[in-house]
Amino acid sequence: MALLPKALFNASRAALLRPHFQTSTLPRIVGSSFSRLASTMAPQLKDPSLFKKDVCYVNGEWITAKSGKTFQVNDPATGEFIGTCPEFDAADTEAAIRHAEAAFETYRKTTGRERSKLLRRWYDLMVANADDLATLIAWENGKPLADAQGEVAYAANFFEWFSEEAPRNYGNTIPSSTLGNRVWTIKEPVGVCGLITPWNFPAAMITRKIGPALAAGCTVVCKSPGETPYTSLAIAELAHRAGVPKGVVNIITALDNTPAVGLVLTSDPAIRKISFTGSTPVGKLLMKQCSTTLKKLSLELGGNAPFIVFDDADVDAAVTGAIASKFRSSGQTCVCANRIFVQRGIYDAFAAKFAAKVREFKVGNGFAAGVTHGPLIHAKAVAKVEQHVRDAEAKGAKVVVGGQRLPAVGDNFFEPTVLTGMTADMDMASEETFGPVAGLFMFDTEDEVVRLANATNVGLAGYFFSKDLSRVYRVAEHLEVGMVGVNTGLISDPAAPFGGVKESGFGREGSLYGIGEYQITKMITYGGMGDPLQT
Repeated sequence: MALLPKALFNASRAALLRPHFQTSTLPRIVGSSFSRLASTMAPQLKDPSLFKKDVCYVNGEWITAKSGKTFQVNDPATGEFIGTCPEFDAADTEAAIRHAEAAFETYRKTTGRERSKLLRRWYDLMVANADDLATLIAWENGKPLADAQGEVAYAANFFEWFSEEAPRNYGNTIPSSTLGNRVWTIKEPVGVCGLITPWNFPAAMITRKIGPALAAGCTVVCKSPGETPYTSLAIAELAHRAGVPKGVVNIITALDNTPAVGLVLTSDPAIRKISFTGSTPVGKLLMKQCSTTLKKLSLELGGNAPFIVFDDADVDAAVTGAIASKFRSSGQTCVCANRIFVQRGIYDAFAAKFAAKVREFKVGNGFAAGVTHGPLIHAKAVAKVEQHVRDAEAKGAKVVVGGQRLPAVGDNFFEPTVLTGMTADMDMASEETFGPVAGLFMFDTEDEVVRLANATNVGLAGYFFSKDLSRVYRVAEHLEVGMVGVNTGLISDPAAPFGGVKESGFGREGSLYGIGEYQITKMITYGGMGDPLQT
């Protein structure tokens, strides 16, 4: 999914959070590279009321599932129990939609300035509660606290950005081809929106969708990820405190019932728009389900990002960019570098410097001091990463750094890994790894690497490093992706449009384009303006 802007990433590392724990024992460092936090150490929030167990937020109230069923959430770092959340079903989801539908009739009539102030209050509350939100992210997602703090800042900024966009929903006047007519357009909210968010950025993905929806005048039913529900529920509590009207924002949870909840969101006629961030196969399924009512869609799906380093690049800068792109959130982002192509002339130098940086990482529980990389989200993710490494080895690649599970640290930990000698027949060349494994491919010419970079059915992000200005234009224009990073590995910014092409989906989030995904353009023709009527 989305990488944090460099400024936020650096700021987060400079201000590493230090939450309170239920025991005074400090985490113990095991060896020089790996650390593990004692399993009895559960983080405490400054405001415990932000930890919403066993309830969802519907129509301005905290409610349980009608069935009384719940599902369990565990810490991916330790495997320890965190809490339970309501297992919403189809009936629960339909009820939430009805409340959003009723609220839309009133909320759509609010002014842009009113919506702006509402989002600004929500932003201010996220900033004021940033420490607790980051603690929740690190606890349920596993990412280090510094990264979690950066995500909170990034997430809050979407509310700030769209609070500024809300009063500026401009239409147009259009010269008519008929003398007696006047034509103009206005922007209207599309209606009730169904939002489905992923676990890898549990704060940023929800604000990137809710922000523009509310700015446009829509109401929402948001299905939070079953792996990381507590961050979204805490954000819902802040919405309540910000004065978001009843029914405008509804946050629901489900794990086993996720397919049933998704089917309701995509088939209910009252839902006029679906926004989904996740895998390409699930995106295709949701699109098929939406066809019964022809809903408006935004899909931000899987990626297989190329990262290209040309001979004329600044090698040190390229190494820094590749580290930032590949290993953010332990490689669990859709825009992280998945295939690193390095031109033959600098391949060995780049590989040596890149591997040296990876050896400096410290893997462990995100609450331990100095940890740079946490666990993968679950055992299935670890198995896929390991399979990709073993496949590459079997086909001739060399493991330069890492390559193994870390059972001494925890069941969901895998060593940050660097592989050289990668070839196009290896699984990593065609599949998204979604883990801390970097495979280095060698290439000779610009035409060759652009062809290799585009040899995939997806096209979310792409990166390359070069000092040749003419090459910058050529390669940027020929990469079949929705976003390009030139001489940088960090591309996400609330002000920049985020989205892909091909089977990475369509639509854009963030930026001045983001609010348009939640609007319709209505044309109005007024006749009889002093000239003969149109016949």
